[in-house]
Amino acid sequence: AAIASVQIDRSANVVKLYIATARPGVLIGRGGTGIEDLTRAVKKQFFAGKKVDLKVEVQEIKSPEINAMLVGQQVAEQLEKRMPFRRILKTMLDQVEGNKTVEGVKIELCGRLGGAEMARREWLSRGKIPLHTLRADIDFAHAEAHTTYGVIGIKTWIYKGEKFEELKKEATE
Repeated sequence: AAIASVQIDRSANVVKLYIATARPGVLIGRGGTGIEDLTRAVKKQFFAGKKVDLKVEVQEIKSPEINAMLVGQQVAEQLEKRMPFRRILKTMLDQVEGNKTVEGVKIELCGRLGGAEMARREWLSRGKIPLHTLRADIDFAHAEAHTTYGVIGIKTWIYKGEKFEELKKEATE
């Protein structure tokens, strides 16, 4: 269901689950049955016999192409459908770079690419990815594609500018 992140807030008798997803309709289901099933399953698995109020909130991600986890999951889905990995990399880079807030992107694949006998590591990048800059707002995620040849690891870095630009602008004024 294109889930980017899950956050859990706990208090004495209340547990809140915040699920960030690109496709909330798939998660919620018709008439909210999906959320009810999820709530029931989580209560049964983790809170059996305890009086805990479980609340599930679904948050929609408006632009999934700037979320590293969702980009990695999308690459994994395409690799599992046996699409050529270089074409996948190029199209994903084009999609991510199409967003104005993104200043740089890098996608790396590791494993038996194209069914090769020897595993290797290939990556493509566009723009800048300042990994040594502490104030850089870089979204990183790791995903896996389970193919017939084995597991292919996918790493994605998306650079969205500097975190403290607003503070810098205020200091100059």
